[in-house]
Amino acid sequence: MKVMKSSEPTAARLGALLCLSLSMLLASLGTSIANIALPTLAVAFEAPFHQVQWIVIAYLVALTLFVVLAGRLGDLFGRARMLLLGLIVFSLASALCGWAPNLWALVAARAAQGIGAAFLMTLTIALVRETAGGESVGRIMGLLATMSAVGTALGPSLGGLLIGLAGWPFVFFILVPIGLGAAGLAWRFLPSAAPGITSPRTGLSALREKGVIPGMAANLLVANLMMATLIVGPFYLGLGLGFSPVTVGLVMSLGPVISICVGVPSGYLVDFWGAPRVLLIGLAGLAAGAFALSVLPTVFGVYGYIVAIMILTPGYQMFQSANNTMVMANVPDGARGAVSGLLGLSRNLGLVCGASVMGAVFSFGAGTSIVEAAAPGAIGNGMQLTFALAGASMVAALWVTRR
Repeated sequence: MKVMKSSEPTAARLGALLCLSLSMLLASLGTSIANIALPTLAVAFEAPFHQVQWIVIAYLVALTLFVVLAGRLGDLFGRARMLLLGLIVFSLASALCGWAPNLWALVAARAAQGIGAAFLMTLTIALVRETAGGESVGRIMGLLATMSAVGTALGPSLGGLLIGLAGWPFVFFILVPIGLGAAGLAWRFLPSAAPGITSPRTGLSALREKGVIPGMAANLLVANLMMATLIVGPFYLGLGLGFSPVTVGLVMSLGPVISICVGVPSGYLVDFWGAPRVLLIGLAGLAAGAFALSVLPTVFGVYGYIVAIMILTPGYQMFQSANNTMVMANVPDGARGAVSGLLGLSRNLGLVCGASVMGAVFSFGAGTSIVEAAAPGAIGNGMQLTFALAGASMVAALWVTRR
């Protein structure tokens, strides 16, 4: 790792930016690529839905527990150094996931993978100002949001393809070479700053900055909604509509593909139009998309599902770019890693709620805890209830951010 100077060649800056982009991609893939495999894993390990859910929940719980620690370690020992450590842990854990001989070994390996992902998610955001000029922060945040959407889009389609061609272990093996490649970029290109000893203002004191707490609350609610789409979507499309895993993956990737296209433009809007306005537009889009998911698929089937996702995902991109920029705007350098960790904590708490609470709401709406045995109509009922509640939560997020 090296100290990045303003005179560094453009190639060096691009290498650092590629490392951050791949790190965000990996953390997002780690969340989304396993979801498409849940029905397959339920059959492979002869386990019910409430047990295979832990493949997702273990990853998210580890993320939740370690994001703040990862940020603080980055502040103390160097953010680039800790990101490199996270990439190595993530890659090794991904290999262990593919080699898991039973369900609970896979759950344990997923927890280790989540620990590595905590460093990836937290420190990519914290390193933005060190790898780009202050005037382009919004654009870089937009790029990272785009990479997160790329992971969301690639996860279901790539996972479905790998399951069909090579089996479920390759859903995890595919992450290993990407992680090791990103680690090489981190070692070669990331700017290395002298580790801090202590900061006079910790992440907790920085919470007093304007917009930090409302931004974290909205982040939690939005993440809850997005994880609900990833959990409920495969069951609705696969069991409710009878699609194959490959088709399910392709359908679920359509909305995030559109989100990829608006990620960087959303960052430009933040830089030139202002984060508060873009934030409100994004939340309004998320609310409209959630309510559409509760109504349109019941009436129009897969076409209604696609239209609703196409409404929802661009709103998510605009929200991410604007909210990350607003929360990190006034945070002092010594607390940037810790506050980024707290921002990640709010996101991951939302993801855990989406995987557990919203999963329970879905099961309740379907009228059974054994969702894989439910009738298509019952699955549709669960979908309606889940996203009506999620839409109401987006209205709450709009209220919180306006105060």
